[in-house]
Amino acid sequence: MTRYDVSMVITPDMQVYKNKPGKKPVLTVDSDFDQGTTYETRLTMNLHTGTHMDFSKHMSQEGAVSDGFDPFTLIRAVRVFDLTGLQEAISADDLMPLAIQSGDFVLFKTRNSLTEQFDFRFVHVDASAARLLADLKVDGVGVDALGIERDQPGYPTHKTLFDADIIIIEGLRLKAVPAGRYQMIALPLNIDGVEALPLRVVLIDNHE
Repeated sequence: MTRYDVSMVITPDMQVYKNKPGKKPVLTVDSDFDQGTTYETRLTMNLHTGTHMDFSKHMSQEGAVSDGFDPFTLIRAVRVFDLTGLQEAISADDLMPLAIQSGDFVLFKTRNSLTEQFDFRFVHVDASAARLLADLKVDGVGVDALGIERDQPGYPTHKTLFDADIIIIEGLRLKAVPAGRYQMIALPLNIDGVEALPLRVVLIDNHE
């Protein structure tokens, strides 16, 4: 059995979307042994920082939020596809040869996983790929960028996937993970009323 932790490490200097200072996690010591008898740390962090899942409220005023989300939904089989040869975007033409099936939960490994620095030209899932994934009725899509799309007016990738009730996971780290089938355990923090939830994601290869 081989196990992979494919989550981003939360640190004050970690990669964040577009290198925006406001998205950097802030760790503050609230209490230490000079002040009292315990050591306590406060974390201030945007919910879209690090590995996380999106809800449709992220892109739509009337969209769904995290209330009532079933965490067992993210304990399931997934398929990892190696698309590290792509330079700009994942399109429908790139997905056609992959034999993706209805009900699949797909994770796309790209050149994004090969660096820990934010790349303003990160490989994203374009609108044509989103339409195909919706037509195929996949259950979820995970990417190794902090955004599933970029430079697309109106956010058609997010909206197409949300409209089809497809789960979106962003910020995976797939560098060490070969293409194949895995068991995924991705547990979100139990926060109500928000448009994104931080995730700790592991993959388990039981096929050895």
